[in-house]
Amino acid sequence: MESYYTIQLQPYKLQFKFEAGTSRGVLREKTTFFLLIKNKKGDLVGIGEAGPLPKLSIDDTLDFYTDALCLLNQIIISDDLLSERSIYDFVSKHIPNQFPSLKFALETALLDMKNGGRRIIFNNSFSKGDKELLINGLIWMGEPDFMLNQIDEKIQEGYRCLKLKIGALDFEKECAILEKIRNRFDKTQIELRVDANGAFTIKEALSKLERLSKFQIHSIEQPIKAGQHHQMARLCKESPLDIALDEELIGVFGFSKKRAFLEGILPQYIVLKPTLLGGFKETDEWISLADSLGIQWWITSALESNVGLNAIGQYVATLNPKLPQGLGTGKLYDNNLTSPLSLRGEYLSYKLKGNEWDLSAIEKVL
Repeated sequence: MESYYTIQLQPYKLQFKFEAGTSRGVLREKTTFFLLIKNKKGDLVGIGEAGPLPKLSIDDTLDFYTDALCLLNQIIISDDLLSERSIYDFVSKHIPNQFPSLKFALETALLDMKNGGRRIIFNNSFSKGDKELLINGLIWMGEPDFMLNQIDEKIQEGYRCLKLKIGALDFEKECAILEKIRNRFDKTQIELRVDANGAFTIKEALSKLERLSKFQIHSIEQPIKAGQHHQMARLCKESPLDIALDEELIGVFGFSKKRAFLEGILPQYIVLKPTLLGGFKETDEWISLADSLGIQWWITSALESNVGLNAIGQYVATLNPKLPQGLGTGKLYDNNLTSPLSLRGEYLSYKLKGNEWDLSAIEKVL
C-alpha cells in the first residue's frame, strides 16, 4: 500500500525558567520529541509529543531517538484511520509497550489528524473553549523561602489545592513549611497534597506519614520507591494518610496485570500520566479498573510542552473529573510553544480566539 503520509521526529530542548527540584535531582532543561505527520504536500496534519522523563520513564534511554525512528519508519499511515478505536488499535500494533511516550505521541498526532490537523485532539466543551479544568498549584522543591514564595503566589492567584514536592530538604524544614501553611489556612480553605517521589525508606515511612498527618494532608504520592509492593500495600492499609500511587504504575501493562496490581496494593488514589503509561487507551484501562475497585484518581502532565499538555487537557475533559488535576505545567519553560492554553487562577482553559498556535520554533522541519 502506498503511504499517504510521512512521519518525522524532531528533538526539542525545553529550558526551565528556574531550577526544578525533585527528590531525583534538579532539572534545568528537558529534551522532548515532536512527532510530526505531514501529507504529500508537506503540510502538517498532526503533531504529538514524546517526552520521556529522565530517570523515570522506561523509555528514557540513550538510544530512544534512534529506536523511535526505526519503529516509525515501518509505519504506513492512510486515511483508513478514521475512528479513535482504530487509532488505538493501530498504535498498539505498531509501538511496543517499552515505548510509552512514543505511543502517547502517535495517538495524539493521529487524533489531531483525524480532527483536521488543528490541534483538536478531542472535540469537546474544553477544546471549544466552553469549559475550564480545575487544577492544583504545583510547588517545587527548594530552600524554604523559595517554596514559601511559591505558595504565597499560588494562593494569591486563587488556588485552593496545592501540591508540594517533598523529600529533598531536611524533613523538619518541610514540616515547618507545612505548619506555616496550616497556621494560616485550614483544610477547608487550602487542600494540601504532597509528593515524596519515593524519598522515604521503608523503615521511616510510617513514622513520617504519622507526622505529616498532623497537617491535615489530603494525600501523599509515592512515599517509598516503586517496586516494593508488599511494603506499599502495608502502608496503604496502616497509614493515617491516604496514599496515591504514581511511579508504581509505570511499566505495568495488560488489563489482568493492572487489576492484580491494584487489588494487591489497594491504594486510596492513583495518579495517571499518559506519557509514562502509554497513552490514552492505557490510561482508560487504569481508570476503569480504579472505578471498579473504589479507588479515586487524577491525571497529571509529565513536564511536556504545550503540545502534550494540550492533548492531556482535552482528554481529561472527556472524563468529567471530580478532583483537581495536575495540569499546571504550561508556564515552566522559557521556550514553550505558544498555544491557546490559558491559566486563570486555578483553572486551565483553551481559548483559541486571539491565541493561535505558534510552531515557528520547529517550523524548520514542517
